[in-house]
Amino acid sequence: MNMNWRKIGIFAAGVLFGTAGIKILTSKDAKKVYTNCTAAALRAKDCVVKTTTTLQENMEDIYESAKQINEARAAAEEEFEDTAQELKDAEKELAE
Repeated sequence: MNMNWRKIGIFAAGVLFGTAGIKILTSKDAKKVYTNCTAAALRAKDCVVKTTTTLQENMEDIYESAKQINEARAAAEEEFEDTAQELKDAEKELAE
């Protein structure tokens, strides 16, 4: 039987590096890195939520102001139309 020592060596090196990698990834220093990264992600999330809330509140204010502007404009147009109709009626009365 012909053994391929190169493949066996690569496999053994992979097992060795895999085991060493697991040890490194589960070390105390790695846990500190994971903890700090998670803390940074939570701070970023809080910042995004705060910014989104502020933006949403501002958009609600803008929407309400826009509705008020449109209501005032509609009232002014209605008043203008009423005044125009009154003028037409007065003009008809004068013409008679």
